[in-house]
Amino acid sequence: MLGLMMDRQLTLATLARHAERNHARREVVSVTADHDRHRYTFAEALSRARRLSNVLTRLGAADDARIATMAWNDFRHLELYFGVSCSGRVLHTINPRLFAEQLSYIVNHADDEWIFFDIAFTAILEKIAPLCPRVKGYVAMTSQAHMPAHCTLPNLHCYETLLAHESDQCEWPEFDERRASSLCYTSGTTGHPKGVLYSHRSTVLHSYALALPDSANLSALDGILPVVPMFHVNAWGYPYAGMMVGAKLVFPGHRLSSPELLVDLISEEGVTIAGGVPTVWLPLLDYLRSSGRSIAPLNRTVIGGSACPLAMIEEFRDKHGVAVLHGWGMTEMSPVGVVNSPTSANICLTGEALAAQVVKQGRALPGVELKITDDDNRELPWDGESFGALKVRGPWICSEYYRLDGVSQAHGADGWFDTGDVATIDADGYVKITDRAKDVIKSGGEWISSLDLENVAMSHPAVRECAVVGMGHGKWQERPLLVVVAAQAIDKAELLNWFEGKVAKWWIPNDVLEVESLPHTATGKISKLELRRQLSAYRFPDDQA
Repeated sequence: MLGLMMDRQLTLATLARHAERNHARREVVSVTADHDRHRYTFAEALSRARRLSNVLTRLGAADDARIATMAWNDFRHLELYFGVSCSGRVLHTINPRLFAEQLSYIVNHADDEWIFFDIAFTAILEKIAPLCPRVKGYVAMTSQAHMPAHCTLPNLHCYETLLAHESDQCEWPEFDERRASSLCYTSGTTGHPKGVLYSHRSTVLHSYALALPDSANLSALDGILPVVPMFHVNAWGYPYAGMMVGAKLVFPGHRLSSPELLVDLISEEGVTIAGGVPTVWLPLLDYLRSSGRSIAPLNRTVIGGSACPLAMIEEFRDKHGVAVLHGWGMTEMSPVGVVNSPTSANICLTGEALAAQVVKQGRALPGVELKITDDDNRELPWDGESFGALKVRGPWICSEYYRLDGVSQAHGADGWFDTGDVATIDADGYVKITDRAKDVIKSGGEWISSLDLENVAMSHPAVRECAVVGMGHGKWQERPLLVVVAAQAIDKAELLNWFEGKVAKWWIPNDVLEVESLPHTATGKISKLELRRQLSAYRFPDDQA
Protein backbone atom coordinates (compact mmCIF):
# COMPACT_ATOMS: atom_id res chain seq x y z
CA MET A 1 0.00 0.00 0.00
CA LEU A 2 1.34 3.46 -0.94
CA GLY A 3 0.77 6.56 1.14
CA LEU A 4 -1.61 9.22 -0.06
CA MET A 5 0.80 12.17 -0.07
CA MET A 6 1.36 14.69 -2.85
CA ASP A 7 4.23 13.67 -5.11
CA ARG A 8 6.14 16.97 -5.33
CA GLN A 9 9.69 16.90 -6.63
CA LEU A 10 12.57 17.99 -4.38
CA THR A 11 14.32 20.50 -6.62
CA LEU A 12 16.39 23.61 -6.01
CA ALA A 13 13.63 25.64 -7.65
CA THR A 14 11.26 24.69 -4.81
CA LEU A 15 13.92 25.76 -2.31
CA ALA A 16 14.41 29.05 -4.19
CA ARG A 17 10.69 29.79 -4.33
CA HIS A 18 10.41 29.15 -0.60
CA ALA A 19 13.28 31.56 0.08
CA GLU A 20 11.83 34.21 -2.22
CA ARG A 21 8.39 34.13 -0.62
CA ASN A 22 9.36 33.68 3.01
CA HIS A 23 12.73 35.44 3.28
CA ALA A 24 12.56 37.97 0.43
CA ARG A 25 14.14 40.83 2.40
CA ARG A 26 16.98 38.82 3.92
CA GLU A 27 20.34 40.24 2.93
CA VAL A 28 23.29 38.94 0.92
CA VAL A 29 26.53 40.85 1.53
CA SER A 30 29.56 40.33 -0.72
CA VAL A 31 33.10 41.59 -1.10
CA THR A 32 34.13 41.56 -4.75
CA ALA A 33 36.86 43.03 -6.91
CA ASP A 34 34.42 45.72 -8.12
CA HIS A 35 32.42 46.21 -4.88
CA ASP A 36 33.87 46.91 -1.45
CA ARG A 37 30.66 45.70 0.19
CA HIS A 38 27.82 44.78 -2.18
CA ARG A 39 24.36 44.39 -0.65
CA TYR A 40 21.05 43.15 -1.90
CA THR A 41 18.19 40.88 -0.88
CA PHE A 42 17.24 37.26 -1.50
CA ALA A 43 14.46 38.52 -3.79
CA GLU A 44 16.91 40.51 -5.87
CA ALA A 45 19.35 37.58 -6.01
CA LEU A 46 16.70 35.21 -7.33
CA SER A 47 15.35 37.79 -9.77
CA ARG A 48 18.83 38.03 -11.26
CA ALA A 49 19.13 34.22 -11.19
CA ARG A 50 16.09 34.07 -13.49
CA ARG A 51 17.68 36.62 -15.79
CA LEU A 52 20.72 34.35 -15.86
CA SER A 53 18.58 31.37 -16.88
CA ASN A 54 17.32 33.45 -19.80
CA VAL A 55 20.90 34.43 -20.65
CA LEU A 56 21.87 30.77 -20.93
CA THR A 57 18.97 30.10 -23.27
CA ARG A 58 19.90 33.15 -25.37
CA LEU A 59 23.51 31.90 -25.58
CA GLY A 60 22.24 28.60 -26.93
CA ALA A 61 23.24 26.46 -23.96
CA ALA A 62 21.72 22.98 -24.18
CA ASP A 63 18.95 22.04 -21.75
CA ASP A 64 21.37 19.82 -19.83
CA ALA A 65 24.56 21.81 -20.51
CA ARG A 66 27.43 21.78 -18.06
CA ILE A 67 28.04 25.43 -17.17
CA ALA A 68 31.37 25.94 -15.44
CA THR A 69 32.35 28.57 -12.91
CA MET A 70 35.79 29.65 -11.78
CA ALA A 71 34.86 32.15 -9.13
CA TRP A 72 35.14 33.24 -5.49
CA ASN A 73 32.40 33.50 -2.89
CA ASP A 74 30.11 36.35 -3.86
CA PHE A 75 26.64 37.34 -5.04
CA ARG A 76 27.19 36.58 -8.72
CA HIS A 77 28.37 33.07 -7.93
CA LEU A 78 25.24 32.64 -5.79
CA GLU A 79 23.13 33.65 -8.80
CA LEU A 80 24.82 30.96 -10.87
CA TYR A 81 24.10 28.36 -8.15
CA PHE A 82 20.39 28.87 -8.79
CA GLY A 83 20.17 30.30 -12.30
CA VAL A 84 22.04 27.35 -13.80
CA SER A 85 20.61 24.45 -11.80
CA CYS A 86 17.01 25.66 -11.60
CA SER A 87 16.96 25.90 -15.40
CA GLY A 88 17.78 22.18 -15.57
CA ARG A 89 21.43 22.70 -16.49
CA VAL A 90 24.41 21.48 -14.44
CA LEU A 91 26.59 23.87 -12.46
CA HIS A 92 30.23 22.77 -12.61
CA THR A 93 32.31 24.61 -10.01
CA ILE A 94 36.02 24.54 -10.87
CA ASN A 95 38.78 24.85 -8.29
CA PRO A 96 41.26 27.38 -9.77
CA ARG A 97 44.01 26.12 -7.43
CA LEU A 98 44.39 22.94 -9.45
CA PHE A 99 47.25 22.54 -11.90
CA ALA A 100 46.67 23.68 -15.47
CA GLU A 101 46.76 20.07 -16.70
CA GLN A 102 44.06 19.12 -14.18
CA LEU A 103 41.94 22.15 -15.10
CA SER A 104 41.96 21.39 -18.83
CA TYR A 105 41.26 17.74 -18.09
CA ILE A 106 38.13 18.40 -16.02
CA VAL A 107 36.78 21.06 -18.42
CA ASN A 108 37.05 18.56 -21.27
CA HIS A 109 35.88 15.60 -19.19
CA ALA A 110 32.81 17.51 -18.01
CA ASP A 111 32.19 18.74 -21.56
CA ASP A 112 31.62 22.29 -20.31
CA GLU A 113 29.83 24.56 -22.80
CA TRP A 114 30.42 27.93 -21.12
CA ILE A 115 32.78 29.13 -18.41
CA PHE A 116 31.83 32.00 -16.09
CA PHE A 117 34.84 33.44 -14.30
CA ASP A 118 36.12 36.10 -11.93
CA ILE A 119 38.57 38.38 -13.72
CA ALA A 120 41.31 37.34 -11.27
CA PHE A 121 41.39 34.00 -13.11
CA THR A 122 41.68 35.45 -16.61
CA ALA A 123 45.31 34.41 -17.08
CA ILE A 124 44.60 30.85 -15.93
CA LEU A 125 41.80 30.49 -18.47
CA GLU A 126 43.85 32.08 -21.26
CA LYS A 127 46.48 29.41 -20.63
CA ILE A 128 44.09 26.45 -20.82
CA ALA A 129 41.58 27.77 -23.40
CA PRO A 130 43.52 26.38 -26.41
CA LEU A 131 43.35 22.95 -24.74
CA CYS A 132 39.53 23.15 -24.36
CA PRO A 133 38.20 23.49 -27.92
CA ARG A 134 34.61 22.47 -27.10
CA VAL A 135 34.01 25.45 -24.78
CA LYS A 136 31.68 27.78 -26.69
CA GLY A 137 32.55 30.97 -24.84
CA TYR A 138 33.50 32.77 -21.64
CA VAL A 139 31.66 35.20 -19.39
CA ALA A 140 33.59 37.59 -17.13
CA MET A 141 31.66 38.00 -13.87
CA THR A 142 31.95 41.78 -13.62
CA SER A 143 30.60 45.02 -15.06
CA GLN A 144 31.59 46.51 -18.40
CA ALA A 145 33.84 49.05 -16.67
CA HIS A 146 35.92 46.29 -15.08
CA MET A 147 36.26 43.92 -18.03
CA PRO A 148 39.80 42.48 -18.41
CA ALA A 149 41.91 44.44 -20.87
CA HIS A 150 43.60 42.77 -23.83
CA CYS A 151 41.94 39.44 -23.03
CA THR A 152 42.55 36.67 -25.56
CA LEU A 153 39.66 34.42 -24.51
CA PRO A 154 37.40 33.61 -27.49
CA ASN A 155 33.75 34.68 -27.57
CA LEU A 156 34.09 36.74 -24.39
CA HIS A 157 31.02 38.35 -22.77
CA CYS A 158 30.37 40.65 -19.82
CA TYR A 159 28.14 39.19 -17.11
CA GLU A 160 26.37 42.42 -16.16
CA THR A 161 25.80 43.40 -19.78
CA LEU A 162 24.21 40.02 -20.53
CA LEU A 163 21.90 40.28 -17.51
CA ALA A 164 20.90 43.86 -18.33
CA HIS A 165 19.43 42.74 -21.65
CA GLU A 166 17.28 39.95 -20.20
CA SER A 167 13.97 39.85 -18.37
CA ASP A 168 13.54 38.23 -14.96
CA GLN A 169 10.35 36.61 -16.22
CA CYS A 170 11.35 32.96 -16.34
CA GLU A 171 9.33 29.93 -15.37
CA TRP A 172 11.81 27.36 -14.21
CA PRO A 173 10.79 23.99 -15.66
CA GLU A 174 9.43 21.05 -13.68
CA PHE A 175 11.60 17.95 -13.87
CA ASP A 176 12.52 14.78 -12.03
CA GLU A 177 14.24 15.47 -8.69
CA ARG A 178 16.93 12.97 -9.67
CA ARG A 179 18.09 15.31 -12.44
CA ALA A 180 21.72 16.43 -12.07
CA SER A 181 22.12 19.82 -10.38
CA SER A 182 25.86 20.34 -9.99
CA LEU A 183 29.22 18.73 -10.60
CA CYS A 184 32.37 18.88 -8.50
CA TYR A 185 35.68 17.14 -9.06
CA THR A 186 37.92 15.70 -6.36
CA SER A 187 41.32 17.31 -5.99
CA GLY A 188 43.06 14.44 -7.79
CA THR A 189 46.05 13.93 -5.49
CA THR A 190 46.59 10.60 -7.25
CA GLY A 191 45.56 10.19 -10.88
CA HIS A 192 42.99 12.35 -12.64
CA PRO A 193 40.37 14.21 -10.61
CA LYS A 194 37.08 12.31 -10.39
CA GLY A 195 33.69 13.92 -10.95
CA VAL A 196 30.88 13.75 -8.41
CA LEU A 197 27.50 14.54 -9.97
CA TYR A 198 24.92 15.77 -7.45
CA SER A 199 21.17 15.64 -8.02
CA HIS A 200 18.49 18.13 -7.03
CA ARG A 201 17.11 15.59 -4.57
CA SER A 202 20.48 14.93 -2.93
CA THR A 203 21.22 18.65 -2.62
CA VAL A 204 17.85 19.51 -1.07
CA LEU A 205 18.08 16.60 1.40
CA HIS A 206 21.63 17.64 2.31
CA SER A 207 20.36 21.18 2.93
CA TYR A 208 17.66 19.89 5.29
CA ALA A 209 20.24 17.82 7.19
CA LEU A 210 22.78 20.64 7.40
CA ALA A 211 20.22 22.92 9.02
CA LEU A 212 19.21 20.46 11.76
CA PRO A 213 19.86 21.39 15.43
CA ASP A 214 22.43 18.62 15.87
CA SER A 215 24.14 19.66 12.65
CA ALA A 216 24.98 23.32 11.90
CA ASN A 217 21.73 24.41 13.62
CA LEU A 218 20.84 27.03 11.01
CA SER A 219 17.88 29.40 11.27
CA ALA A 220 16.58 32.78 10.13
CA LEU A 221 18.36 34.30 13.16
CA ASP A 222 21.79 33.42 11.79
CA GLY A 223 24.37 35.20 9.70
CA ILE A 224 26.52 32.69 7.77
CA LEU A 225 30.09 33.34 6.65
CA PRO A 226 31.18 30.54 4.28
CA VAL A 227 34.97 30.77 4.27
CA VAL A 228 35.14 27.42 2.50
CA PRO A 229 35.21 28.34 -1.21
CA MET A 230 32.08 28.10 -3.32
CA PHE A 231 34.19 26.24 -5.90
CA HIS A 232 34.75 23.42 -3.39
CA VAL A 233 31.79 21.07 -2.79
CA ASN A 234 29.27 23.91 -3.08
CA ALA A 235 30.74 25.71 -0.04
CA TRP A 236 29.71 22.71 2.08
CA GLY A 237 26.06 23.43 1.19
CA TYR A 238 25.80 26.74 3.10
CA PRO A 239 24.46 28.84 0.18
CA TYR A 240 21.57 26.40 -0.31
CA ALA A 241 20.81 25.82 3.37
CA GLY A 242 21.19 29.52 4.20
CA MET A 243 18.71 30.48 1.50
CA MET A 244 16.33 27.77 2.69
CA VAL A 245 16.20 28.90 6.33
CA GLY A 246 16.52 32.64 5.66
CA ALA A 247 19.95 33.20 7.21
CA LYS A 248 21.92 36.26 6.16
CA LEU A 249 24.68 35.26 3.73
CA VAL A 250 28.04 37.03 4.03
CA PHE A 251 30.58 36.31 1.29
CA PRO A 252 34.27 37.37 1.61
CA GLY A 253 34.95 37.08 -2.12
CA HIS A 254 38.56 37.07 -3.26
CA ARG A 255 39.71 38.16 0.22
CA LEU A 256 38.66 35.03 2.11
CA SER A 257 42.26 34.56 3.28
CA SER A 258 42.41 38.01 4.92
CA PRO A 259 41.93 37.58 8.69
CA GLU A 260 41.33 41.29 9.19
CA LEU A 261 38.52 41.30 6.63
CA LEU A 262 36.98 38.17 8.12
CA VAL A 263 36.92 39.80 11.56
CA ASP A 264 35.43 42.96 10.04
CA LEU A 265 32.68 40.97 8.37
CA ILE A 266 31.93 38.95 11.50
CA SER A 267 31.62 42.00 13.74
CA GLU A 268 29.97 44.40 11.28
CA GLU A 269 27.54 42.03 9.54
CA GLY A 270 26.26 40.01 12.50
CA VAL A 271 27.88 36.71 11.56
CA THR A 272 26.92 33.95 14.03
CA ILE A 273 28.34 30.90 12.24
CA ALA A 274 31.31 30.39 9.93
CA GLY A 275 32.68 27.36 8.15
CA GLY A 276 36.16 26.52 6.90
CA VAL A 277 39.17 24.22 7.05
CA PRO A 278 41.70 24.47 9.92
CA THR A 279 44.31 26.28 7.81
CA VAL A 280 41.85 29.18 7.36
CA TRP A 281 41.60 29.75 11.10
CA LEU A 282 45.32 29.67 11.95
CA PRO A 283 46.00 33.21 10.62
CA LEU A 284 42.69 34.47 12.03
CA LEU A 285 43.62 33.31 15.53
CA ASP A 286 47.10 34.83 15.07
CA TYR A 287 45.47 38.12 14.09
CA LEU A 288 43.13 38.06 17.09
CA ARG A 289 46.07 37.51 19.45
CA SER A 290 48.07 40.39 17.99
CA SER A 291 45.18 42.84 17.56
CA GLY A 292 43.16 42.07 20.68
CA ARG A 293 39.97 42.32 18.63
CA SER A 294 36.75 40.42 19.30
CA ILE A 295 34.83 38.12 16.99
CA ALA A 296 31.48 38.65 18.67
CA PRO A 297 28.72 37.86 17.64
CA LEU A 298 30.22 34.63 16.24
CA ASN A 299 29.13 31.77 18.49
CA ARG A 300 30.05 28.66 16.50
CA THR A 301 32.11 27.49 13.59
CA VAL A 302 32.02 24.23 11.69
CA ILE A 303 35.56 23.05 10.97
CA GLY A 304 36.19 20.16 8.60
CA GLY A 305 38.25 19.19 5.59
CA SER A 306 40.93 17.83 7.90
CA ALA A 307 41.12 17.11 11.61
CA CYS A 308 40.87 20.21 13.79
CA PRO A 309 43.61 20.34 16.45
CA LEU A 310 42.45 20.31 20.06
CA ALA A 311 44.46 23.48 20.71
CA MET A 312 42.40 25.34 18.10
CA ILE A 313 39.12 24.04 19.51
CA GLU A 314 40.12 25.15 23.01
CA GLU A 315 41.34 28.60 21.90
CA PHE A 316 38.10 29.33 20.08
CA ARG A 317 36.09 28.15 23.09
CA ASP A 318 38.10 29.54 25.99
CA LYS A 319 39.28 32.87 24.56
CA HIS A 320 36.45 33.81 22.20
CA GLY A 321 33.36 31.94 23.40
CA VAL A 322 33.02 30.20 20.02
CA ALA A 323 32.00 26.54 19.94
CA VAL A 324 33.83 24.50 17.32
CA LEU A 325 31.55 21.96 15.70
CA HIS A 326 34.02 19.41 14.43
CA GLY A 327 32.76 17.84 11.22
CA TRP A 328 33.74 15.33 8.59
CA GLY A 329 32.70 14.52 5.07
CA MET A 330 34.04 14.52 1.54
CA THR A 331 33.22 15.60 -1.99
CA GLU A 332 31.51 12.25 -2.56
CA MET A 333 29.16 13.00 0.39
CA SER A 334 27.91 16.45 -0.74
CA PRO A 335 29.99 16.83 1.61
CA VAL A 336 28.77 16.72 5.25
CA GLY A 337 28.47 13.28 6.85
CA VAL A 338 29.01 13.72 10.59
CA VAL A 339 29.06 16.67 13.01
CA ASN A 340 30.25 16.67 16.61
CA SER A 341 27.33 18.13 18.54
CA PRO A 342 26.73 17.29 22.21
CA THR A 343 24.14 14.98 23.72
CA SER A 344 22.67 14.84 27.21
CA ALA A 345 25.19 12.10 27.99
CA ASN A 346 28.29 14.23 27.30
CA ILE A 347 27.23 17.87 27.61
CA CYS A 348 28.64 18.09 31.14
CA LEU A 349 32.07 16.59 30.41
CA THR A 350 35.11 18.50 31.62
CA GLY A 351 38.88 18.20 31.56
CA GLU A 352 40.48 15.29 29.73
CA ALA A 353 37.14 13.61 29.10
CA LEU A 354 35.88 16.72 27.30
CA ALA A 355 39.12 17.01 25.31
CA ALA A 356 38.82 13.40 24.18
CA GLN A 357 35.21 14.04 23.12
CA VAL A 358 35.63 17.24 21.11
CA VAL A 359 38.40 15.90 18.87
CA LYS A 360 36.04 13.25 17.52
CA GLN A 361 34.52 14.10 14.17
CA GLY A 362 30.94 13.50 15.33
CA ARG A 363 27.76 11.55 14.82
CA ALA A 364 26.15 10.74 11.49
CA LEU A 365 23.51 13.14 10.21
CA PRO A 366 20.08 11.52 9.78
CA GLY A 367 20.22 9.87 6.36
CA VAL A 368 23.88 8.84 6.57
CA GLU A 369 24.66 5.24 7.50
CA LEU A 370 28.12 4.27 8.74
CA LYS A 371 30.12 1.15 9.39
CA ILE A 372 33.75 0.16 9.89
CA THR A 373 35.16 -3.06 8.48
CA ASP A 374 38.37 -5.07 8.72
CA ASP A 375 40.54 -6.20 5.82
CA ASP A 376 38.11 -9.05 5.10
CA ASN A 377 35.12 -6.67 4.96
CA ARG A 378 33.77 -7.96 8.28
CA GLU A 379 31.89 -5.30 10.22
CA LEU A 380 33.60 -4.21 13.44
CA PRO A 381 31.92 -3.26 16.72
CA TRP A 382 31.12 0.30 17.78
CA ASP A 383 33.25 0.20 20.92
CA GLY A 384 35.49 3.23 20.40
CA GLU A 385 38.55 0.99 20.16
CA SER A 386 38.18 -1.21 17.08
CA PHE A 387 39.30 0.68 14.02
CA GLY A 388 38.82 -0.15 10.39
CA ALA A 389 37.84 1.15 6.97
CA LEU A 390 35.04 3.71 7.28
CA LYS A 391 32.22 3.06 4.82
CA VAL A 392 29.08 5.10 4.20
CA ARG A 393 25.84 5.11 2.28
CA GLY A 394 22.89 7.47 2.01
CA PRO A 395 20.76 9.65 -0.30
CA TRP A 396 23.42 12.36 -0.76
CA ILE A 397 26.40 10.02 -1.23
CA CYS A 398 27.56 9.32 -4.77
CA SER A 399 26.71 5.92 -6.22
CA GLU A 400 29.45 6.13 -8.86
CA TYR A 401 31.82 8.66 -10.38
CA TYR A 402 30.91 10.73 -13.41
CA ARG A 403 32.11 9.18 -16.69
CA LEU A 404 34.73 7.11 -14.93
CA ASP A 405 36.76 4.88 -17.17
CA GLY A 406 36.70 1.54 -15.36
CA VAL A 407 35.14 0.48 -12.08
CA SER A 408 35.59 2.53 -8.92
CA GLN A 409 37.38 0.55 -6.24
CA ALA A 410 35.65 2.68 -3.61
CA HIS A 411 32.12 1.65 -4.57
CA GLY A 412 31.39 -1.86 -3.36
CA ALA A 413 28.90 -4.30 -4.83
CA ASP A 414 27.03 -4.18 -1.50
CA GLY A 415 26.13 -0.50 -2.01
CA TRP A 416 28.61 0.99 0.45
CA PHE A 417 31.22 3.65 -0.38
CA ASP A 418 34.70 3.17 1.09
CA THR A 419 35.81 6.64 2.18
CA GLY A 420 39.49 5.77 2.36
CA ASP A 421 39.53 6.84 6.02
CA VAL A 422 40.34 4.63 8.98
CA ALA A 423 38.16 5.28 12.03
CA THR A 424 36.68 4.11 15.30
CA ILE A 425 33.03 4.53 16.25
CA ASP A 426 32.01 4.58 19.89
CA ALA A 427 28.83 3.20 21.46
CA ASP A 428 27.06 6.56 21.03
CA GLY A 429 27.88 6.69 17.32
CA TYR A 430 30.71 9.24 17.46
CA VAL A 431 33.25 8.73 14.69
CA LYS A 432 36.92 9.40 15.28
CA ILE A 433 39.06 9.43 12.17
CA THR A 434 42.43 7.94 13.03
CA ASP A 435 43.99 8.40 9.59
CA ARG A 436 43.59 8.22 5.88
CA ALA A 437 44.15 4.57 4.97
CA LYS A 438 47.18 5.59 2.93
CA ASP A 439 48.63 7.61 5.85
CA VAL A 440 48.38 5.07 8.69
CA ILE A 441 51.84 4.31 10.09
CA LYS A 442 52.71 0.64 10.57
CA SER A 443 55.58 0.23 13.02
CA GLY A 444 56.79 -3.21 14.03
CA GLY A 445 53.52 -4.70 12.81
CA GLU A 446 51.38 -2.31 14.92
CA TRP A 447 49.37 0.69 13.77
CA ILE A 448 50.01 4.27 14.89
CA SER A 449 47.54 7.12 14.30
CA SER A 450 49.24 10.17 12.82
CA LEU A 451 46.20 12.33 13.67
CA ASP A 452 46.44 11.54 17.37
CA LEU A 453 50.12 12.49 17.31
CA GLU A 454 49.36 15.72 15.44
CA ASN A 455 46.75 16.65 18.04
CA VAL A 456 49.30 16.28 20.83
CA ALA A 457 51.92 18.27 18.94
CA MET A 458 49.48 21.08 18.15
CA SER A 459 48.78 21.51 21.86
CA HIS A 460 52.40 22.62 22.35
CA PRO A 461 52.71 26.44 22.29
CA ALA A 462 55.76 26.36 20.00
CA VAL A 463 53.91 24.51 17.21
CA ARG A 464 51.95 26.56 14.69
CA GLU A 465 51.24 23.77 12.19
CA CYS A 466 52.46 20.20 11.89
CA ALA A 467 52.17 16.88 10.13
CA VAL A 468 53.20 13.38 11.15
CA VAL A 469 54.26 10.98 8.41
CA GLY A 470 55.54 7.44 8.47
CA MET A 471 59.08 7.16 7.15
CA GLY A 472 61.02 3.99 6.41
CA HIS A 473 63.02 2.43 9.22
CA GLY A 474 65.35 -0.56 8.93
CA LYS A 475 64.32 -2.17 12.22
CA TRP A 476 60.67 -1.12 12.64
CA GLN A 477 59.53 -0.92 9.00
CA GLU A 478 58.13 2.57 9.61
CA ARG A 479 58.44 5.15 12.37
CA PRO A 480 56.62 8.47 12.81
CA LEU A 481 58.39 11.69 11.88
CA LEU A 482 57.00 14.97 13.27
CA VAL A 483 57.33 17.83 10.77
CA VAL A 484 56.74 21.22 12.37
CA VAL A 485 56.15 24.82 11.36
CA ALA A 486 57.25 26.67 14.49
CA ALA A 487 55.49 29.55 16.18
CA GLN A 488 58.58 30.16 18.34
CA ALA A 489 61.95 28.56 19.02
CA ILE A 490 61.69 24.79 19.32
CA ASP A 491 63.76 22.43 21.43
CA LYS A 492 63.46 18.97 19.83
CA ALA A 493 64.02 17.01 23.02
CA GLU A 494 61.53 19.11 24.96
CA LEU A 495 58.94 18.74 22.20
CA LEU A 496 59.32 14.94 22.11
CA ASN A 497 59.03 14.85 25.91
CA TRP A 498 55.69 16.64 25.46
CA PHE A 499 54.25 13.34 24.21
CA GLU A 500 55.13 11.47 27.43
CA GLY A 501 51.97 10.27 29.16
CA LYS A 502 49.75 11.52 26.33
CA VAL A 503 50.25 8.60 23.94
CA ALA A 504 51.74 5.13 24.16
CA LYS A 505 55.48 5.40 24.56
CA TRP A 506 56.20 3.46 21.37
CA TRP A 507 54.02 5.92 19.43
CA ILE A 508 56.30 8.89 20.21
CA PRO A 509 57.95 10.19 17.01
CA ASN A 510 61.59 9.28 16.49
CA ASP A 511 62.52 12.75 15.30
CA VAL A 512 61.34 16.33 14.79
CA LEU A 513 62.00 18.19 11.55
CA GLU A 514 61.42 21.94 11.44
CA VAL A 515 60.34 23.48 8.11
CA GLU A 516 59.32 26.94 6.90
CA SER A 517 55.98 25.72 5.55
CA LEU A 518 54.00 22.57 4.79
CA PRO A 519 52.61 21.70 1.35
CA HIS A 520 48.84 21.99 0.96
CA THR A 521 46.36 20.57 -1.52
CA ALA A 522 44.11 22.70 -3.69
CA THR A 523 41.44 22.49 -0.98
CA GLY A 524 43.69 23.66 1.86
CA LYS A 525 44.54 20.29 3.43
CA ILE A 526 48.12 19.31 4.25
CA SER A 527 49.40 17.18 1.38
CA LYS A 528 51.19 14.26 2.99
CA LEU A 529 51.76 12.78 -0.46
CA GLU A 530 53.80 15.84 -1.46
CA LEU A 531 55.45 16.01 1.98
CA ARG A 532 56.67 12.42 1.69
CA ARG A 533 57.99 13.22 -1.78
CA GLN A 534 59.91 16.21 -0.40
CA LEU A 535 61.33 14.01 2.38
CA SER A 536 62.27 11.10 0.14
CA ALA A 537 65.95 11.41 1.09
CA TYR A 538 65.31 11.68 4.83
CA ARG A 539 66.75 9.03 7.19
CA PHE A 540 66.12 8.73 10.93
CA PRO A 541 69.24 9.42 13.07
CA ASP A 542 68.74 6.11 14.91
CA ASP A 543 68.28 4.04 11.75
CA GLN A 544 71.44 1.96 11.37
CA ALA A 545 70.06 -0.33 8.67
